[in-house]
Amino acid sequence: MRQARQMLNACAAIALAAGAALCGSPAFAGEPPRRVVSLNLCTDQMAMLVAGEGQLYSVSDLAVDPHSSVLVGEAGKYAVNHGLAEEVFLMRPDLVLAGTYTTRATVDLLRRLGIRVEEFAPENSFDDIRAGFRRMGELLGQKARADGIVARMDRDLVALQANPRPDVTVAAWEPNSYTSGTGTLVDAIIGAAGLTNIAGRLGLTGMAKLPLELLILSRPDMVAGENPHYAAPSVAQDNFVHPAFREVVRDAVSVPLPARLTICGGPFTVEAARMLQAAASRIPERR
Repeated sequence: MRQARQMLNACAAIALAAGAALCGSPAFAGEPPRRVVSLNLCTDQMAMLVAGEGQLYSVSDLAVDPHSSVLVGEAGKYAVNHGLAEEVFLMRPDLVLAGTYTTRATVDLLRRLGIRVEEFAPENSFDDIRAGFRRMGELLGQKARADGIVARMDRDLVALQANPRPDVTVAAWEPNSYTSGTGTLVDAIIGAAGLTNIAGRLGLTGMAKLPLELLILSRPDMVAGENPHYAAPSVAQDNFVHPAFREVVRDAVSVPLPARLTICGGPFTVEAARMLQAAASRIPERR
């Protein structure tokens, strides 16, 4: 790593002095990238689904984490990176994919070295998912593949619309009593399932605190979230063991919703909506 950093510093100095991209892999105008490195879990998964054979070289370490990633099996085919500029530079990518919140120092340095970096914002709706996959298809020269993924996702969403249950209310409750209000991917998932998000009804937007007292007064039909695990004590998860919360869960349908289905947007996001809709089907319709 020391040698790599020395190379980075020297290369950055040359690139800055020359005002040109001298150190990265050569870019070929009009041709799809041939060696792509992804630094972000969401771009990892988009690229794994869209990239052509041999086009994607490396994914982030989160892509091989079964708690976070839907495509763990697929991720094992690629080199794993840890978001460090040194290791990415030595991979000689002609395109780096990053999230808008990916390690800024790495992204900035790679750009100084003349390496092309494209950033993707987090997905907060199915429209964001569509736009992200279409953009990925354009960047990788795989437009038809990306369009096919979006088309299949849209067909699955249409199928969900056949069984709406707007009378069923859902509370998405996470550690530290956070919930997902309007403008979040979880809210979009609840809407796709044809259900009503308690947080939206309460006027909450984005990731927001939902106090336990307010949760109790809201009397949700369903409580959705990842089942907490208590391998070690965690203050963040105290809200799940509070006696009042246990009363809420006892009276509502509890839906374990794996985080890997909601962290990033993709065709797999529809599976989270299916899980919610299947759970709602167990609740008698109100007359």
